[in-house]
Amino acid sequence: MKIVFLGIGSNLGDRQNNLVQACVKIEELVGHVLAYSSTYETEPWGFQSRDKFLNTVVKIETDLTPSEVLEQTLKIESFLGRIRGEERYSSRLIDIDILLFDDMIIDEENLKIPHALMQNRRFVLVPLCEIAAEVIHPVLGKRLDELLEICKDNGLVKKYK
Repeated sequence: MKIVFLGIGSNLGDRQNNLVQACVKIEELVGHVLAYSSTYETEPWGFQSRDKFLNTVVKIETDLTPSEVLEQTLKIESFLGRIRGEERYSSRLIDIDILLFDDMIIDEENLKIPHALMQNRRFVLVPLCEIAAEVIHPVLGKRLDELLEICKDNGLVKKYK
């Protein structure tokens, strides 16, 4: 079994329910959820929107390959109503990103593990560090809590309810 960390976000519709439904589907289609971070309210990153995001991170164990996990997470996003547009950053009902997959490094056109920008995003690092601060980033060779300390992103990240 492999250990995988997924980042989940939503800033449209019933954001909290979108996260819950994503987690239910992840458990069904991807693997057993071992840990959930708290939910955080965060500002949009990379675009302007008045709709704040809710973000969480889950730690799962799976016997799927990285490509199969990607396939299943895209299927979950579609099932929950996400329609992928041409814009890379935009408001969305649900977004599921593979952050880490064991200590694998994958650099393919449609699959980059570890997530290429996670070290630049507080909305990823804060919940990730809550459940995996001691994990070493396989490319940067630093603990995740060290990456959070030096992260230059100053976007709002606060616990939600």
